Amino acid sequence: MPIIEGKFRSALHPGVDGHVMICAESGSTRVRASSFDKIAYVHISDNPYNLMKEAYSAIRVHTNTFKLLEEKVVPSLVDKFGWCTWDAFYLTVEPVGIWHGVREFAEGGISPRFLIIDDGWQSISLDNEDPLEDAKNLVLGGTQMTARLYRFEECQKFRKYKRGTMLGPEAPSFDPKKPKLLIAKAIEVEHAEKALDKAIKSGVADFSEFVLTVESLKGELNEMFGCEDSDSSIVSNGCIDIGLKAFTTDLRTEFKGLDDIFVWHALCGAWGGVRPGATHLDSKIVPVTVSPGLDGTMQDLAVVKIVEGGIGLVQPEQAIDFYDSMHSYLAEAGITGVKVDVIHTLEYVSEEYGGRVELAEAYYDGLSRSVAKNFNGTGLISSMQQCNDFFFLGTKQISIGRVGDDFWFQDPNGDPMGVYWLQGVHMIHCAYNSMWMGQIIQPDWDMFQSDHCSATYHAASRAICGGPVYVSDSVGGHNFDLIKKLVFPDGTIPKCQHFALPTRDCLFKNPLFDNKTILKIWNLNKYGGVVGAFNCQGAGWDPKEQRIKGYSECYKPMTGSVHVNDIEWDQRAEAYEMGEAEEFAVYLNQAETLFAMTSESASFEMTIEPSSFEIFSFVPIKILKNNTRFAPFGFTNMFNCGGTIQEMDYFEDEDADQVCLRIKVKGEGQFLAYSSSLPKKCFMNGVNEYEVAFEWFTEDGKLILNLPWLEEYGGESEVSFVF
Repeated sequence: MPIIEGKFRSALHPGVDGHVMICAESGSTRVRASSFDKIAYVHISDNPYNLMKEAYSAIRVHTNTFKLLEEKVVPSLVDKFGWCTWDAFYLTVEPVGIWHGVREFAEGGISPRFLIIDDGWQSISLDNEDPLEDAKNLVLGGTQMTARLYRFEECQKFRKYKRGTMLGPEAPSFDPKKPKLLIAKAIEVEHAEKALDKAIKSGVADFSEFVLTVESLKGELNEMFGCEDSDSSIVSNGCIDIGLKAFTTDLRTEFKGLDDIFVWHALCGAWGGVRPGATHLDSKIVPVTVSPGLDGTMQDLAVVKIVEGGIGLVQPEQAIDFYDSMHSYLAEAGITGVKVDVIHTLEYVSEEYGGRVELAEAYYDGLSRSVAKNFNGTGLISSMQQCNDFFFLGTKQISIGRVGDDFWFQDPNGDPMGVYWLQGVHMIHCAYNSMWMGQIIQPDWDMFQSDHCSATYHAASRAICGGPVYVSDSVGGHNFDLIKKLVFPDGTIPKCQHFALPTRDCLFKNPLFDNKTILKIWNLNKYGGVVGAFNCQGAGWDPKEQRIKGYSECYKPMTGSVHVNDIEWDQRAEAYEMGEAEEFAVYLNQAETLFAMTSESASFEMTIEPSSFEIFSFVPIKILKNNTRFAPFGFTNMFNCGGTIQEMDYFEDEDADQVCLRIKVKGEGQFLAYSSSLPKKCFMNGVNEYEVAFEWFTEDGKLILNLPWLEEYGGESEVSFVF
């Protein structure tokens, strides 16, 4: 494992003839060394999951610069459902649209417990425009990446919100078509700009037609925005009657279940940092230098734009003041946490600051102190943080982070089939990156859109990922039936106990385009285990083109196998005993079939269609006194049915010569258990119990009953079976 020594960090590169090369870099030509003592750590184990635990534990002791996940508290939103505004609005996000979005979820029977107001709420300006006015008519990510933060308070769209605006009978309406039309037009502009860039690079003599197309489309986009009030004199300053604080106050007044409201910001403030002279901080624009390692990978819009504009970097000695200035204002305005993005940027600007390690130490220390002071120590989701500077220096306080690329609702390269292929790539990134990150931060599999053509595919993976579940649905664009397979009516989720990881037989395979491997991920529930099998074949990295592209010959049905031994029961002490069971009941969520399996049984063979999946729930079979074999699965209308079971115990009544099983289950719908014999009776709800009807099928042992959501008991039902 590449680690940090002194002012240097290391990374692994492919060498020649099957060798691996280790590269140590400081990020500054002024910081040099001729030798290293401890620039990498090697650990050996016959268990790949123990390997990661043991290796990170050893490095934790060696460096003492970070904390393991088990030492930290994760934010409570990991157990809840939320909504992020990014794909719903992109940079057009504003209060009225957010309000209508939250209300739609509530009216659909699912109350978001957390809200993430993504990029688009900040006060940012472009270098060639008025330094104290918001950049205007921004839509897609990219157009704002050269802009800089000029004040810590919210932008005009949020500053002008007046308290009570959305609470009264005259509340403004919202046209859900407008963001979609703006986004569609902005995509046209983006494609036209790419065509222009391609024409210039290819040496076209006359590219004036391309320029005219771009200008014409930009004009159409600006017309769609229309004339907006440009009163930049509005100042909220945390006043409860106007601005962000007024908006969050109204949100909480109307939507009682909304526990957390997070907002987005870049590690350096905005994508382009902080504008020099605009705040009390000492900021200067630092030219960007891309490291040789990063320069040899894919071309990325974020990198291109950051190189173009440089970073308005706050001096590292002011990092504590910088973050506290932002976060204390936000906390006062009712914000409970931040999503911190573009975390990798410090590596670009470390030349004059002692190198990337020294600069990172200053910034991460300031960030951690501010989170501890302003956001209860847990209110931060990290994003774009896949560099070991962050792993080993930035995770003393931070306990959750994204493990994949963005959710892409369409292929940015314009490939008509890419909309499907990209979804499998997202899943692979999340699963394998969790191996590297899961020991130090809770893996976050990111948002998706519930009405997307691959939404069910995404939803199934989120159901068993072990992290938070959140969507980025557009206003008016929901599949509530799908969301309800993931989320309880109270906005909590049936979350797994661990974080999902690839099974052993997938670890060194290529489930993207080897034309044979199905991705399998395993996780643990309180009373069982789960394996998700996903056909992700059809796309992957092309080293020549340096981009992800489709491999259409792989986009077809794939055959594979699943076994109870795919679950690593020993990775949680409380699950170890379950793994020792003599026999397991197995339920297939999509096929709705049930069967039994032992550790010695043959594997279950299956064929999965492209962009499709199956979820296998494994529950140890309990042999009761009367030789009845029993195993509860929970609510099968949920993807992770095993996560709905909260408690289970049994007791024997020797006088009555009967055995009683008591199960506490959360949710509503069809409850399923496996039973080898017919119960005498079934009762519900403990002290005030009453008998309920059930069905039992002799051919496969399915025991089924339908249960309602019991609001007075927090959605929990207590079911007792008497044998």
